[in-house]
Amino acid sequence: MVSEKSTVLPDTEAPDRSSAPSEPASAARTWGVPFVIAGIILAALNLRPAITSLGALLEEVRDGLGMSGSVAGLLTSVPPLCFAIFGSLAPRLARRFGPAAVVCGGMAAIAAGLIVRPFTGSTAAFLAASALALAGIAVSNVLMPVVIKEWFPQRVGSMTGLYSMALALGTSLAAAITVPVTEALGGNWKTGLAVWAALAAAAVLPWLPVVRRRRPEPARVEGAAEAVERDAEAQLPGKLRITRSRTAWSLAVFFGLQATGAYITMGWMPQIFRDAGVSAETAGVLLAITMAVGVPLSFVIPRMAARMSHQGPIVAALGLCGLIGYTGLYVAPAGGAWVWALVLGISNCSFPLALTMVGMRARTGPGVVQLSTFAQSTGYLLSIPGPLLVGVLYQHSGGWEVPILLMGALLVPQIAFGVMAGRQRTVEDECTV
Repeated sequence: MVSEKSTVLPDTEAPDRSSAPSEPASAARTWGVPFVIAGIILAALNLRPAITSLGALLEEVRDGLGMSGSVAGLLTSVPPLCFAIFGSLAPRLARRFGPAAVVCGGMAAIAAGLIVRPFTGSTAAFLAASALALAGIAVSNVLMPVVIKEWFPQRVGSMTGLYSMALALGTSLAAAITVPVTEALGGNWKTGLAVWAALAAAAVLPWLPVVRRRRPEPARVEGAAEAVERDAEAQLPGKLRITRSRTAWSLAVFFGLQATGAYITMGWMPQIFRDAGVSAETAGVLLAITMAVGVPLSFVIPRMAARMSHQGPIVAALGLCGLIGYTGLYVAPAGGAWVWALVLGISNCSFPLALTMVGMRARTGPGVVQLSTFAQSTGYLLSIPGPLLVGVLYQHSGGWEVPILLMGALLVPQIAFGVMAGRQRTVEDECTV
């Protein structure tokens, strides 16, 4: 899965003269291009290991900290909460310090959080250190597309593709190798989690010369979305009251429900397999497969959706894959584990579909900005209770039957709201005043 809060940028390789730097500015920044490319790749690799590495070792973390199932559920709810809160601060920080400086600081926050949290000794401190790492992820996740737009205005499509692939690779890699690395380092879960701080620390290095050499230019440190909103204000006949749009609400609920499923999967799926008798190492590989499926499909699904007048069929197909996967986990979690991991990975590709629909359900630049902000912020807030509720149900029911029934049940409204969001209409038509 390529997940979560980011600015949707045009997939084009054509020159963008409105955002291209002047000749002197271009010459002055040529030296920094290799550093920025390395920084983008390393930063993208770090945007999910804090989450998926924890999922692979959740049982050991719970035992080591004396953590109840309910508190573990709270832990798996922290990522969307941090994305909703800290992600909203990213544009303001970028205006003050520059996008590159904020991304550099984000990588440092990830490294600090990951190195500290395994050795805190208490659940509360573990949660606080996790929140620090997730704050770094949140601001970096939002600003990476802005950095790409600023430094590579004529190669937005190719650089965004490189960024997306590195993000998916980091997600699946952490899920697959955390357990083997832990065993190779002596079997201590604290070391197995802390080792990912080294990758985050490495991601700080390419940004340092960029930040030191180049002060932020106020005219260029605005987020790409803010620039679009400013330049396109005249296109709107009036101010959008986005909360009046049924399409906006449908898309927000769809986004929130798919995010709920994604974070439940990342946080709990390895534990489901392990409780069914699958080894910890194999459970991590199964999660890696689920995450890796999103790499090719993240390119295919948006292109399919853009050619269709109604995206409902894709919504239904992805939801059906999720229902098959959860049914399999309920009936035979170990027997068909590889199949369930694959179809759940396909189902989790509702994320790139949701981002595509954001761009299609608004007619103007500012409409896209308002819809994207509303759908993602509201959606992430809606997704917070899901992983927590799964943990509570797991603890009090003594097994996975009831939580899995909940996961499957959530797919029904996800399909319904996704079909409504996929209708060919725009928010401007519904809520312009």
